[in-house]
Amino acid sequence: MESTARPDVNHQLTLKDLPYIIEWCPEKCTRCGRCTSVCPNHAIEPAVFVHRTVSSEGNLPLPRTVRTVSHGIRQVTAIDNYCVGCGMCSLVCPNEAILPVYNPAHKFLFHKNQGGQAYRRGGRRNAPGVSTLDQLKFTRISMLTDPALDAGRHEFRVRTLLGRNLSPDQLPLTVSDGDLLLDEAAYIPPVREIFPIRIGGMSFGALSPHMWEGLAMGVAYLNEVKNLPVVMCTGEGGMPPRLLKSRFLKYFILQIASGYFGWDEIIHAIPHMKEDPAAIEIKYGQGAKPGDGGLLMAFKVLDLIAKVRGVPTRVDLASPPTHQTKYSIEEAVAKMLTAMSMAFGFRVPVYPKISGTKTALAVLNNLARNPFAAALTIDGEDGGTGAAYNVSMDKMGHPIASNLRECYLNLVKIGKQNELPLFAAGGVGKTGSLAANAAALIMLGASGVDCGKYVMQAAAGCLGDEQNRCNLCNVGRCPRGITTQNPRLYRRLDPEKVAERVVDIFTAADAELKKIFAPMGRSTELPIGMSDGLSVADKRIAERLEIDYAC
Repeated sequence: MESTARPDVNHQLTLKDLPYIIEWCPEKCTRCGRCTSVCPNHAIEPAVFVHRTVSSEGNLPLPRTVRTVSHGIRQVTAIDNYCVGCGMCSLVCPNEAILPVYNPAHKFLFHKNQGGQAYRRGGRRNAPGVSTLDQLKFTRISMLTDPALDAGRHEFRVRTLLGRNLSPDQLPLTVSDGDLLLDEAAYIPPVREIFPIRIGGMSFGALSPHMWEGLAMGVAYLNEVKNLPVVMCTGEGGMPPRLLKSRFLKYFILQIASGYFGWDEIIHAIPHMKEDPAAIEIKYGQGAKPGDGGLLMAFKVLDLIAKVRGVPTRVDLASPPTHQTKYSIEEAVAKMLTAMSMAFGFRVPVYPKISGTKTALAVLNNLARNPFAAALTIDGEDGGTGAAYNVSMDKMGHPIASNLRECYLNLVKIGKQNELPLFAAGGVGKTGSLAANAAALIMLGASGVDCGKYVMQAAAGCLGDEQNRCNLCNVGRCPRGITTQNPRLYRRLDPEKVAERVVDIFTAADAELKKIFAPMGRSTELPIGMSDGLSVADKRIAERLEIDYAC
């Protein structure tokens, strides 16, 4: 006997298979259509419902069928249009008639790979448990510290150095007849004094024009009004052309990655630059997807981005996993550092950024011998990303705390811990504790930290979370307008409000860092590598990081 089941229905998903289920209250709903119009994934649609009821009325109650028609909202069960739980529908609903609810029994992971393609997602990884950084406590509190060292009253200088910091005996200085003479022909590495928390690389193209503009305005205001020398990395893809020739360029770190996108325009702009950039970052890896290059999907490569990057519109821009013009990372680091230093007249710090990995020590030892290496940035596994394979984000990478600590202790062994600065990234501020995470990494050996996803979450109200909520960053359908090139979406974002929140974030972080460092008696210099001020209640972590165990 042939089956009477419809094959198209038999192979559809049920609501219980999806990660979020829409709860809709027909009594509260006015059918205004706002929710369906703002849904970024088209997970809900207007629907017509036919209700069949059987009733018996009158003196001789014969059963009769009554059909009624009503209008409402239906959740789509197609895998391409699953609800991502962003909550935009409930945000615009005037009557609180609709709400996405997380479904812990979902089977989305079994259905995510469609068409033979591995599942890609945006946003941060779903790292389980509490991170190592959030378990660290500051336990070195002096009871005999100078009373003036009060976080609210004492004059602090929370600054760090970006650039190779030579010791006095390495500087080309001589004393002649009581005068200190400088050998002007000798090479002195360029150094910048910056705030120890930087805005990490989020590329022009990955972020919307309004988001990028808001971050840039916030950074300029912090430097020129608040006297906080915060710097921002451009990420791969260049930057707005008018910024390249403006005096604000000195607040930006230009990133050059393996795709070299946007660098034609930067190179051509060098003779016309009014200021040098803060630094040049050569990206060799990302913490959230180690071993992969960058990826800007075609959904975002619209006219403006294509023009800046020098590519056709609506094509996937995949950077190679390595710099293809170089044979090895040793050659790549040496040649790229030299070439970029020469391009900017040896006036700008140049340094590489690598993924957190067991091979980080090899790169570090190579850099320690290179006089043009200004620093090293290590990006740990909890870092956010614009687009990556799900398997890369969940199953690959190295935690930042142990990787950084290992590298710092290696610098101590060779006597260069005060010369070559280390910057840490990856999960900083993941749970909202930006200043505490930054202080912990500084005391483990970092000269500063990078944060990216935290800034998006705090400054622009990113809707994503660690339960795979939203995560539409990669496909250009960001409901907040943060990571999209669609004007209809990014016009929802007010750049001035973003700038205001960026200023709030860093002024608050500055106050919290002072509060942490004050009881340690540190006000004029950062407690870099001051690991005796840290403790943890996990013996394994204490042994691995070589810090105190306290419970």
